Amino acid sequence: MSVLFSPIKLRGLTLKNRLVVSPMCQYSADDGVATDWHFTHINNLSLSGAAMFCIEATHVEAVGRITPGCLGLYSDACEAALKPILHSVRRYSSTAIAMQLAHAGRKASSARPWDGGQLIPVEQGGWQTVGPSAVPHKEGEAAPLALDAAGLTRIREAFVDSTKRAARLGIDAIEVHGAHGYLLHQFLSPISNKRTDEYGGSLANRMRFPLEVFDAVRAAFPADKPVGMRVSSTDWVEGGWDLAQTIEFANALKTRGVDWIDASSGGVSPLQKIPLGPGYQVQFAEAIKRETGLPTIAVGLITEPTHAEEIVASGKADMVALARGLLYDPRWGWHAAAELGGAVEAPPQYWRSQPSTQKALFGKTTFGAR
Repeated sequence: MSVLFSPIKLRGLTLKNRLVVSPMCQYSADDGVATDWHFTHINNLSLSGAAMFCIEATHVEAVGRITPGCLGLYSDACEAALKPILHSVRRYSSTAIAMQLAHAGRKASSARPWDGGQLIPVEQGGWQTVGPSAVPHKEGEAAPLALDAAGLTRIREAFVDSTKRAARLGIDAIEVHGAHGYLLHQFLSPISNKRTDEYGGSLANRMRFPLEVFDAVRAAFPADKPVGMRVSSTDWVEGGWDLAQTIEFANALKTRGVDWIDASSGGVSPLQKIPLGPGYQVQFAEAIKRETGLPTIAVGLITEPTHAEEIVASGKADMVALARGLLYDPRWGWHAAAELGGAVEAPPQYWRSQPSTQKALFGKTTFGAR
């Protein structure tokens, strides 16, 4: 029996398999508001066979967006635009819907990737970014505004407000974004955090604000619904954030009731040197799981069903999340189930698509029509 296609329970949420659609920025929102593109994208991948779809980095305030096209959940308009999308998903798919809540910090006010991805100056339509310290992400860029006590409070409250909106929308799970060089990762990494107050310096101090945000989100979300966290397990830069610190951070999150750690890496410095290859980040999920006992999600160039199966079957991680692989093949989960001897759910309109050699793929053996 395939372990990838076996169930897993996260608080009151039972997932029918271990496959997750990773949050993927679409850069297609209008002032944070979801558009027809999101309707198409989310509904499409909700039929991928994955047991959970995670909505892209959804920003908790306008100045926290990575790009002008990034999704938000900081206004009534943002909340209202997601309602019909989620209604449609619920009507046709049993996939659990998670949401990644985020703040880009000093990496905000950037152009969309297909427009170059660089910082947009204020005089060219960008906005003033914020961060733990007045240290730019890249040499030559404008520095972010170092957050004061009022700014920290505002952002914590913004995470709470977005969490409450997500709960009203019926979101099944939340992932707090603490990775990829965005705000919470900026507080964790000594590369970007040069503060001398209680939020900087020691590891305990650098963890303080991300833990405060996690606590606030956890308290604002229904107790029976899970809250996980994505981390960058290493900065891939000497003297930066690393796996040992990540494990300490994960243990601190464990005492606060975190439900999973999504183990990614990098993003805080353009000086990073990443040794790319299939499953290059699985080692981090494995180490965090081993040292903390927490459920982990493995990510990073996992494209083959047998590789995904090996990761969960060997206990290296509890779940596997795919991004680019599912964009290229939106039915990756179906094909993986067919290859591994698993089963997925699909709408009856698609039952007749299963090959004659895979009659049990959808748990159905007949399809009648006059």
